[in-house]
Amino acid sequence: MPLYSKKEVLNLKLKSIPSLHLKILAKNLNISNAGTSSKIIASILNSNPDETKIDQFIKQKYNEKVQKRKQIISDNDLKRELLNVKSFNWGVVQGQLDQKIQIEFVRKFVRYNDLINEVTSKLHNEVTNYVICTWFNHWTTVLIEEHISQHPKVIPTIKNIKGIDIFFDGQPFDLKITYLPKGYNPLNAINTPIDLAKWMYENQGEQRFGADNRLFVVLFDQNNPEKSWELKRNFDLVFNAIDAFLGKESVSPNDEIVFNYRNKTYTALTKVLLITN
Repeated sequence: MPLYSKKEVLNLKLKSIPSLHLKILAKNLNISNAGTSSKIIASILNSNPDETKIDQFIKQKYNEKVQKRKQIISDNDLKRELLNVKSFNWGVVQGQLDQKIQIEFVRKFVRYNDLINEVTSKLHNEVTNYVICTWFNHWTTVLIEEHISQHPKVIPTIKNIKGIDIFFDGQPFDLKITYLPKGYNPLNAINTPIDLAKWMYENQGEQRFGADNRLFVVLFDQNNPEKSWELKRNFDLVFNAIDAFLGKESVSPNDEIVFNYRNKTYTALTKVLLITN
């Protein structure tokens, strides 16, 4: 998607606000908060509002959301918990656990005791590893997304919108935190990150395909690529790299890329931050 207009971005920001919060915002702006969310958004847009007030409101509500998470577990406690992960071995292709169970267990075994023995000897460990990897990825991503979302140049979303996690430098982005794909030349990634972004768009899984604007945070351990996952919990390294990147970067038409997927051509805005040790 090419650059959005200022009005389009404001519309998306308002759509990222849950209905109850939207009513409060409308009241704060001295605008009627009666009716549906769509009606309230239309009223706000027609009032030519001060966008900085809307940004401040979103940031305030987002910070309240982060504080609720911190009441469950503090940043430091969560970071310590993540250090308990000693290995990172999925065992099962991400998103294909049910398929594996069906093919390798449910439909394969006709005798109950054989099934239980196989589940005990194999599946239990594989599912445990799968859950640990998913858990590690989820909570490291939570901490990194919260850090990005609280940067001065970023406006977060406080309600899920397909393909939008943040607004950076006035444009919406889907945030992708990932590892350098296996087999991809690290020097090419460092020298021409835009090619890496295009590669990642064109090599998406069909079920998770998206052509939304994306900000990629890509982690790569230059000394031991298999240990790249450990960089994700090196929060001093990651946060410093993010702050430096967001501080100096801006969004322009130069960030537009054109890519092909399943014989169709798409245009997207993309930014790439490659974090290495």
